[in-house]
Amino acid sequence: MTDDGTADTLAAMGPRLRAAREQRGATLSGVSRATGIALSTLSRIETGRRKPTLEVLLRLAKAYDMSLDELAGAAPRPRAPVPQRSGDDKAVLPLTRYVGGLHAHKHVLPAVDAPPARPRQVAHDGHAWLCVLYGRLWLALGEQDLVLGAGDMAEFDARTAHGVANAGPGGPVEYLIMFGPQGERLRPRTPALDRGAR
Repeated sequence: MTDDGTADTLAAMGPRLRAAREQRGATLSGVSRATGIALSTLSRIETGRRKPTLEVLLRLAKAYDMSLDELAGAAPRPRAPVPQRSGDDKAVLPLTRYVGGLHAHKHVLPAVDAPPARPRQVAHDGHAWLCVLYGRLWLALGEQDLVLGAGDMAEFDARTAHGVANAGPGGPVEYLIMFGPQGERLRPRTPALDRGAR
C-alpha cells in the first residue's frame, strides 16, 4: 500500500468495474463493442491482472454513465458554494445541493446608512427556521415586526407573509435560513447530559 492509498484504489478497481457492468446488465463483449476496448483487456482489468489506463477509464466512465470518482470509489471533493447576488445586493450562499427536503442557505444583508422601509413580504408553502449570526435582523412576519439579534432564532409557517431587512445602521447582517415542504419541520433533539438519565 502506498502512502496515498493508490495501490488499494487500483486493487479495488477491477471488482468495482465488474460490479458497474453487471449492475447495467452488460456483458464483456457488449462493453467491448460499445467502447472499442479489447475483450481480453476488459477481462484482465476486471480480474485485477491489468491496471486500467486513463483512456480506458474515460471510455468506461462514459459507457457506464459514471464519473471517474465513482469508478475509483472516491467521493468527489465538495465544491465551495458560490454566493449568489439578489437584486437588493443581498448575498445568498446555498448550503445544500439537492432538490427536495430541507434546504439551507446563508444570507448576508449589506450595511445600511439609514433605517430601511418595512421589508417586502412574500408567502409560499413550507416551513422556515432562521438564526441570526451577526447584526440585527428585522423580520416582518404578517402584522408583527420583530428585531432579532445574534443568536436569536425564529420558526414560522412560510404561508404567513414574511420579509427581512437589515434593522438599521451598524453593519451587515448574517443569518442562516432553513426551509422545507409544508409539514416538514426541524426536530430538536438534546442528548442526555448525564448517564443516569438514560
